[in-house]
Amino acid sequence: MSKNKIVTAVCAVLGLLGLGCGLYDFQNGVWVLDVERIVICMFGPMLVVGGLLFILLNRKELAATGVGFSKYRYLAGNLISRDLKVKYRRSTLGFLWSVLNPLLMALVINAVFSNLFKFKIEYFIVYYLTGSLIFNFMTEATSASLTSVLGAASLIKKVYIPKYIFPLEKCLFAFVNMLFSSVAVIIVILIKRMPVHWTALLFFFPMICVLIFSLGMSLILSSVNVFFRDVGHLYSVFTVAWMYLTPIIYPKDILPEFILNIMNLNPMFYYVEYFREVVMYGTVPNLAAHLMCIIYAFLFLALGLIIFKKQQDRFILYI
Repeated sequence: MSKNKIVTAVCAVLGLLGLGCGLYDFQNGVWVLDVERIVICMFGPMLVVGGLLFILLNRKELAATGVGFSKYRYLAGNLISRDLKVKYRRSTLGFLWSVLNPLLMALVINAVFSNLFKFKIEYFIVYYLTGSLIFNFMTEATSASLTSVLGAASLIKKVYIPKYIFPLEKCLFAFVNMLFSSVAVIIVILIKRMPVHWTALLFFFPMICVLIFSLGMSLILSSVNVFFRDVGHLYSVFTVAWMYLTPIIYPKDILPEFILNIMNLNPMFYYVEYFREVVMYGTVPNLAAHLMCIIYAFLFLALGLIIFKKQQDRFILYI
């Protein structure tokens, strides 16, 4: 049996056992349908044990991949620098637009939703900014990565370059842009004279988790888009629906309980809520929230790596 088949078999067994533990409450002796509980019980052990087993069995190949990436890290850096220059080329304000754009959007949203719909959210403009900052990063990273392999077709045909460099670079570029845009959140907090809590220092946790999640999504989308060019059109519609299914412009309290349970299947719900909890409300999310953030991030990263690695050798035939 090959190494990958061993890992797959172990993950399948752990997944089935975890599914059973998630569906059955042994303490009360009843069956339950709690999405958060099922995800943690099913995928938590699978990712930990399966990941460690995969690293152990493929340590030589992973070491070679690490050495290979170190050779091309300067290329990734140059691509990020190029994208930054292209984005703000011939712009009078340049990088300031990374701050001004979310600020102006927040003012428009605040004027419409806080007055028209009368949501009872204190500091609504900060509420919107903290949600849109995280969600817009994911959207920008995945949308740009979707065409990253096709966009580099001429380069891929001429010289050997690890193809994962291109979606990775788009994600890192979007991450840099998000860091610039986060200044807008700080400005509004200072203007509104909101209390600043020590928990704001945990802002990096949801940012790193959503970066890993976005990279996994980007690897999936960029590989699928090589073979099915309609994915780009479908994904733009999907992200709009995804945004409205994430509590960015409305409070989660208005949702019925069964919708909130379904919302647990939305990774962005956890990243947005975690960021708000530490930045706005000064509270540290519970252990379940931490686990869900980590599980969704590495689950999609694992799926992305598997799909991308399996398909990348066929890219040259379709680009």
